[in-house]
Amino acid sequence: MTTIKVARGPTQHEWSPYEDNGGSVVAIAGKGFVAVAADTRLSEGYSIYTREDESKIAQLGPTTFLLSAGMQADRISLQQQLKFKLKWYEFNNRAPAGTAAAAQMLSNTLYGRRFFPYYTYNVIAGLDANGDGVCYTYDAVGCTEPLSYGSSGSGNTLIEPLMDLHIRRANQQGKGLATLTVEEAVTLIKDAFTGAGERDIYTGDFVQIKVLTTQGIQTEIFPLRLD
Repeated sequence: MTTIKVARGPTQHEWSPYEDNGGSVVAIAGKGFVAVAADTRLSEGYSIYTREDESKIAQLGPTTFLLSAGMQADRISLQQQLKFKLKWYEFNNRAPAGTAAAAQMLSNTLYGRRFFPYYTYNVIAGLDANGDGVCYTYDAVGCTEPLSYGSSGSGNTLIEPLMDLHIRRANQQGKGLATLTVEEAVTLIKDAFTGAGERDIYTGDFVQIKVLTTQGIQTEIFPLRLD
């Protein structure tokens, strides 16, 4: 009796250089202010690494914030690279970069990594040359535009519709873009994160809220669900 041996196919081993550590970020720009917020949870799958010690908000300059969700290692690397480039900008121009310049620099940086992109979801927010708020949201390769609000991260699909409803109001007949006060913007941010925390397991614990005006920065910590 002849034994027939069947050749086995190649064994495939899958590996990904990326890991999504979750989290959500939000920015709302208004007349004379910008409010930015991010949750403090750092997780992987169903494991929570830290609840309070992680900040997804980096201050790039006197009038500019970078908000990043996604992979923790790429977020830190991107923040450090931008801060280094902005130091060189200030050295060459003898003045710190404004929000528009920082936004363009981030766009160029992301586009330069388009073949192996940073696994981050980014928002630049700050004050423009007139002292009014502006924010920029980005895709993976740096496409962006100035807007009055923006959100990104694991809870984006839950937060963005609420912003559309209360700020852009595109789905409401006869109503244009809403003009929010600082208090209304902060309340909306709290409502957005409270709702996202109920549905998204990667958004939770605490929300770090920063309000930037020409007078300075005010910071508030808002608690969410801890489970």
